[in-house]
Amino acid sequence: MTRQPHDQFAKQYLEELLAPLGTVETSRDVLSEVRQVDVCFIPAPSPSPESETLGLLGKMAATTCLFEPFRNAPTPVEVRSCMLKLYSVEAELLRKARRERRSLSEDESPRLWILSPSCSQRLLNGFGAKLNQSENWGEGVYFLPEFQRTALVAINQLPVSQDTLWLRVLGKRRTQQQAIDELVGLPQENPQRRNILEILANWRINVDSSERLSNADRELIMNLSPAYLKWREEAVSEGRQEGRQEGRQEGIREERRQMVENFLRVRFGEIDAELEAIIAPMLQLTPQVLTRLLFNLSKEELLLWFGEGSGVEERFGEGKREKVENVLRVRFGEVDQELADKIASMLELPHQELTPLLLTLSRQELLERFAR
Repeated sequence: MTRQPHDQFAKQYLEELLAPLGTVETSRDVLSEVRQVDVCFIPAPSPSPESETLGLLGKMAATTCLFEPFRNAPTPVEVRSCMLKLYSVEAELLRKARRERRSLSEDESPRLWILSPSCSQRLLNGFGAKLNQSENWGEGVYFLPEFQRTALVAINQLPVSQDTLWLRVLGKRRTQQQAIDELVGLPQENPQRRNILEILANWRINVDSSERLSNADRELIMNLSPAYLKWREEAVSEGRQEGRQEGRQEGIREERRQMVENFLRVRFGEIDAELEAIIAPMLQLTPQVLTRLLFNLSKEELLLWFGEGSGVEERFGEGKREKVENVLRVRFGEVDQELADKIASMLELPHQELTPLLLTLSRQELLERFAR
């Protein structure tokens, strides 16, 4: 029930990525009682060079397989339900092989990949799922005993690399946020980038149009917003939108403003005069930085970093180091030792000079700017 919106996106997303490698069938009915496999994939007879660009996902798609993506971690019952689909598909293949008077080898049997944002130790232990270092699958990919042909993929445990990017987009919270930032930053000539940005943008539009938004929905909108805005900007620059160029650019600026206003209303109930005054300076930031700050900073912190006028310098002086550390943590995920060593130098600057540096410079630029 709660999986349906994510299912539709995940099926379209995986279909887009896997189509060049072979045959993809989504929402496939299986016999016995009516069940549907989210994504059923059959590789092409000749391996496609594009499989290498998909990294770990391409490695999973080297053989016939089923993908069952979950927005929230599956329960033991849901895992068993997925395995039942696997056995139903295998039974179909066995019947087909018998009609053709041949046997079905173990290698021809499909494999099940259950894609979960996380996996508890209890779930892994309960199914006897273990890492498979001998075949270099890496962290986060847990295999059930050999003949069950099933693996649980804990997306939040996957190494942060280009190899795992396409799977991490299906994660949650900071895992998904970071993956989408990486996706937005890919070169425009990347073969998957444009279509995936459009799929992510449409997913955001669909979620945003819901009448009732849960906290998880709001978080998802935050995560997807950079992809949506990048897609819109590139659509404009390529002339794929109607209207004059100036009008199109103005439309994007208005959309960004509405997005910020919606976030502020959701978080704080209303947009008072103080919040209204800081919207314009917020819009100068990149979508990636802006969405993180909107989601993580309190009203007082937003007013501190984006506000002007009386009292700002005084408010900054109270708990100065903690305020700087918090912004660094929001922007970069953590305050490592290199960044921590530069905070003393940052605090020597007045608020009005430090603010634009802290909000716009990359981690490396900050390290160079405040190197002693």
